[in-house]
Amino acid sequence: MNSETLSVAGHSVSPHHYINGQRVASDVLFDLHCPIDQSLLGRISEGTAAHVDAAISAAAAAFPAWSALSATERKPYLDRFAAEIGKRSEAFCQLESTDAGVLLSRMQHGVVPRAMLNLSWFAEHALTLQDQPIETAQATHIVRHDPAGVVAIITPWNAPLMLATWKLGPALAAGNTVIVKPPEWAPLTSSLLADCAHAAGLPPGVFNIVQGSGASTGAKLVSDPRLARVSFTGSVPTAKWIAQAAGANLVPCSLELGGKSPFIVLEDADIDNAAATGALMYRNAGQVCLAGTRFLVHGKVRDAFVAAMRSYVDKLNVGDPRDAATEVGPIIHPRQVERVQGFVQRALADGAELLWGGAPHPFGAQYYQPTMLTNLRQDSEIVQNEVFGPVLTLQTFDSDAELIEMANGTDYGLGGVCYGATEHATAIAQQVRTGFIWVNSFGIRDLAAPFGGIKRSGIGREGGHWSFEFFCDIKDVVVPKKPFRASFSQR
Repeated sequence: MNSETLSVAGHSVSPHHYINGQRVASDVLFDLHCPIDQSLLGRISEGTAAHVDAAISAAAAAFPAWSALSATERKPYLDRFAAEIGKRSEAFCQLESTDAGVLLSRMQHGVVPRAMLNLSWFAEHALTLQDQPIETAQATHIVRHDPAGVVAIITPWNAPLMLATWKLGPALAAGNTVIVKPPEWAPLTSSLLADCAHAAGLPPGVFNIVQGSGASTGAKLVSDPRLARVSFTGSVPTAKWIAQAAGANLVPCSLELGGKSPFIVLEDADIDNAAATGALMYRNAGQVCLAGTRFLVHGKVRDAFVAAMRSYVDKLNVGDPRDAATEVGPIIHPRQVERVQGFVQRALADGAELLWGGAPHPFGAQYYQPTMLTNLRQDSEIVQNEVFGPVLTLQTFDSDAELIEMANGTDYGLGGVCYGATEHATAIAQQVRTGFIWVNSFGIRDLAAPFGGIKRSGIGREGGHWSFEFFCDIKDVVVPKKPFRASFSQR
C-alpha cells in the first residue's frame, strides 16, 4: 500500500483512499483541522469521479466470490477485522478524539469495544439466518437471506467509528461488498479501519474507503446505478437528496436522521435522578442525535427540577476531550458553532428566557456553554428544529394529555426519555410517537434491538435482524411436498 501517512496524536494514519486493497492518492486535497485548537492535522485526498468509479468497480468485481462464501466462511474474516481494531485501540481513541472532539474516555470505554462487537456480533448473527424453512401442508419454503450487492455506507462526523462499524457488520456478514464515504470533518478512524481490513485479510474490493465532501464525492457515489443499497446517517436535507438520487435507480435506502426528542419529567418522577440524567444530554457537546433535547417538565415540579439540574450542570467540566476529567468537549467545526449560536440568538430575540449558558465558552473558539432556554412557544424554531449542540429547551405541562400533544408536536420521532413512577412513565412512553424511548434510564442499548426513527427522523432500523435484512435480498425457495402438475385452475 501507499506508505505516505500523517502523524496525528502520536499515531500514523493514511490521508488517502483505500480502493481494491490499495491506498490511492488524489491530486485534489482538502484540509482537516482539529476542533480542539483549530490546528491543521493534514491534507486529505478528495474523491473524484474516477475514484468513485474505481471503488464501485472494485466492489462489483469482488462481490461474486465474497457473496459465494457461506456465513460460516465469512465469520473468520470479520472476527479478525474486530481483533485488528482491538490491536489499534489506542490509535482509534486518540485519532477520533483529535479529529472529531469525542471524549477520549468515551472512546476507550464505549466506542472501541462497541466497534469490535459490531463486527463480531453480526458475523455470529448471520449464522442463524441462512436457509430458514417454513413448513406448510403443501410445501417447504426455504427462506434465504442473499446478499444484495455493492453497498454505499455514508457516516456522520459525531460518531464516525461506531456508526461505520454498525453498518459494516451486517453489510459484510450478509455477503455484500462496501464503499464507505466517511465524514470530511472526521475521516481518520475510517481510514484506520482500512488498515484493519487489510491486516485481517479481507479480499481486495470487499472493503473500500473513498474520502471527500458529501456535495461532491458523496453525490457521485449515491447516484451510481451499480449500487444495491445505500445506508446513510446524517441530516434531513442531505437524506432527501440521497433518497432522490438513489431513487432514480430504485436503490433502497436506510436513513438514520436527526432527532428533537422529548425528555419528560412527570410529577411523580425522582427529580434528582432525572436531573442527573438530564445533564448527560450535554455529552459530546450535544452533538448526539438520540439525546433528549426538549425538556417537558410538569409544572408542579418545574422549579425543583431546574434547581437540581442546574446543580449538576454547574459541575460539568468543559475542556480538552483528551483530558480524563472533561465531560463536555468542543463543537466539531466553526460552521457548526455559528449554527448553534444562531439558534440561541434567534430564540432570545423571539422572547426566550435563558436559564443558563447562552454564549461561547472561554476554553476555546469551538466550545460553547451548556445552555438551557425556556419561555418558548411550541412552534418556536428552536423547539421544532435540531440544533446539534449543547443547547436544550424547557417547557412545562399540567396534564398527561397536554404532555402527549407537546411530545408529539414536532416532525421528528427518533428517541425519548421519560422519568416518573414506572407504571405511569411506561404508559406515557407508549403514547409518544418515536422509534425508541427510555423509561427512567438513558443510553441502554443492545445490538439485538432495533434503533431508528419515524417521521423526519428516518427510514429503516439499525441493529438486530432489522439492519441485517436491509442488506439482504430475501428469497423464498418453494419445494412442494407432493408431485405438482400444472393446471389452468391453479391459483
